[in-house]
Amino acid sequence: MTKIQSTMAGTVFNIVVKEGEEVTAGQTVMILESMKMEIPVEAETAGKVAEINAQVGDFVNEGDVLVTFE
Repeated sequence: MTKIQSTMAGTVFNIVVKEGEEVTAGQTVMILESMKMEIPVEAETAGKVAEINAQVGDFVNEGDVLVTFE
């Protein structure tokens, strides 16, 4: 399983993918907001979304697992 981790602390602003969806490398899966800036979180590899570990409005820290791929 591949995990996408947050590279910074921030609030989940938008979730772009759904569980079970196939994604490509470089595709935006989530958008974080920090200090009024929107930061896209991209998939490093292609895969199928197994689990989304955060909800819109959640505060996440650097290193938190945001999305898990099969």
